[in-house]
Amino acid sequence: MRQGYLCPKCGGTSFESSEMRATGGFFTKIFNVQTKRFTTISCRQCHFTEFYKADSSTLGNIFDFLAD
Repeated sequence: MRQGYLCPKCGGTSFESSEMRATGGFFTKIFNVQTKRFTTISCRQCHFTEFYKADSSTLGNIFDFLAD
């Protein structure tokens, strides 16, 4: 996965990946449930970040709700 990365902004060749979660609507904001999940790819040189939508499971959402 790490081979062949090229930043579209600066041409950098190294990156970091992470995960970000966000709320989806009114009720999920009220109960602080993050139903949207994204994988992020950030260039180590210029910090340009791309977001890719990831699958979110119902079971994972329940665990997130109980953990808060």
